[in-house]
Amino acid sequence: MKIVLLGAPGAGKGTVAKLLSEIDSSVQVSTGDILRAAVKDGTDLGKKAKAYMDAGDLVPDSLIMEIMEVRLREDDCGRGFILDGFPRTIPQAEALEGLLDRLGIALDFVANLEVPRDVILDRLTTRRTCSNPECQEIYNIKSNPPTPDGMCKKCGSPVIQRDDETEEAILNRLETYNEKTAPLIGFYEGKGLLRNFVSLSSKDTVGEIKKTPREVLSS
Repeated sequence: MKIVLLGAPGAGKGTVAKLLSEIDSSVQVSTGDILRAAVKDGTDLGKKAKAYMDAGDLVPDSLIMEIMEVRLREDDCGRGFILDGFPRTIPQAEALEGLLDRLGIALDFVANLEVPRDVILDRLTTRRTCSNPECQEIYNIKSNPPTPDGMCKKCGSPVIQRDDETEEAILNRLETYNEKTAPLIGFYEGKGLLRNFVSLSSKDTVGEIKKTPREVLSS
């Protein structure tokens, strides 16, 4: 399976990608993860990225694409990959298209996770994250709470509400998504790759996504 996951913040992309990777040989690939890995490993590309990050600047698309190419060339991606929240803009999508063409890789489809706005707000304002940078386990105070005294069940560190998960911050993130990322829906629809999934339950969404490659490949 070679797919891209689209969806607003809180749509469940990370959870869906993780569940898919657990039942499929495909690997979850996110730009955040590969950037952190490149910086941690001290690769040449990682050092370049770190310089931007240390200066408080965004890592440019050209460098992100170089790091993405290195990742997609790794052996495990040969079994399939799930691009989690990437691309985020039309220019990134066009650059990804060129990269995949060079690598001789064809996407099976692009999964757009559709979630009502009120559900997104509820999901993100009730989300909590382990404060231990080596853990970062995710909780939800309604559906998957930490310990009664607010500690991570995995490592015992305090859990926190991230600054970008207050209601005001979430509304700003949604506005940014609608402006910069939502146009990708039309971009991929025009290429015949888009598949829409109502994503109220990650397990149900994964079940529907798992059916889609066979439909696409047989069409």
